[in-house]
Amino acid sequence: MQHADIAIVGGGIVGLTLAAALKDAPCRIAIINKGLIDQPLGDKPGARVSAINQANISALKKADVWQHIDASRANPYNAMHVWDKDSFGDIHFAGNDTGGELESDTLGVIIENLALVNGLAHSVLKQDNVVVIDTTIERVLSSSQQNMLMLENGDALSCRLLVGADGANSFVRKQANFPITFRDYEHTAIVANIRTQQPHENVARQAFTPTGPLALLPMRDPNVCSIVWSQTPDAAKTLQGYSDSEFCNALVAASNNALGPVSLETSRTAFPLTMRYAREWAKDGIVLVGDAAHTIHPLAGQGANLGMQDALALAALLGTLLEEQKDIGQLRYLRPYERARKTEAMKMIAAMDGFKFLFDGNDPLKKLIRGVGLAATDKLSAVKQAFVNHAMGL
Repeated sequence: MQHADIAIVGGGIVGLTLAAALKDAPCRIAIINKGLIDQPLGDKPGARVSAINQANISALKKADVWQHIDASRANPYNAMHVWDKDSFGDIHFAGNDTGGELESDTLGVIIENLALVNGLAHSVLKQDNVVVIDTTIERVLSSSQQNMLMLENGDALSCRLLVGADGANSFVRKQANFPITFRDYEHTAIVANIRTQQPHENVARQAFTPTGPLALLPMRDPNVCSIVWSQTPDAAKTLQGYSDSEFCNALVAASNNALGPVSLETSRTAFPLTMRYAREWAKDGIVLVGDAAHTIHPLAGQGANLGMQDALALAALLGTLLEEQKDIGQLRYLRPYERARKTEAMKMIAAMDGFKFLFDGNDPLKKLIRGVGLAATDKLSAVKQAFVNHAMGL
């Protein structure tokens, strides 16, 4: 029998961010994760990346994590270019559009997910208050005073607070019987790394096409981008059936030849996109963070940032409760976190739904509205500043 004050299920970005943010808290933390929480990086950069905003970068620096991230697998970007394909609307964002709130022109950093996890793991594994258990949970037995976790390796673990940071198909969420709302975005995301003829110049680019958005995210190599190409299922199936050269030609056409001819650096992977929103995030002894509580469309690149902010908000609350010697497992004390983060998640889901509706298809009226909107926003510095500050988490 083992005991922890807090058991975090999931050793990914969000779960490790929560543990790292609690490094000075007077509590014992168990991270339950099947397999090692750190993995060796491949010889070439992987295609699964996140655009981490300034708010989360600052938090990682405060938690002594940032300096442990492999700099060769992270690349700052200092500008964004968004346009509507086959339309006059486009908009440019740069560091000086933030109203002077940034120390530099850097808007964010594109990081390989595995490199970010490894940086977090490097710090968390050195924490005196953390133990990592390589197993899975078979069953959760909950009472008003504690949770008893029956583990696959035959052991048992008791904890006062069980945190579900175990992704979109969360076992913890299912065990807690939290109801969930979900909707098919009717998009499939194709992910890969590409080599471009022209350098990306540390600019993050996004083109809205009639069948879905295409993001080109600048990697450390000045001629390599990670792409996230969200398409209708039929269009995605067609693209996946193309040869590499046919796929690259279609990509160049979709991006209006923004970076010249391209070639594939990695194989293509595809996965369907679904909106999920847990209608409850907390009960006595159990709470959700990250994709366990919500998943959103990747068109704004905010999924990882939203989950990390969940973790940081929960860590701040738990730190206060522990200092005040209050029961971290009582629902009444977890309510402020649930209310605040559910609101932020719902705002982001609504924004993504709005963008997807407005930029879908070739309807002439919608094309006119979005063209005028992008062009006007590009000229209105106050509006542009508000957009950029929000995207940066400032």
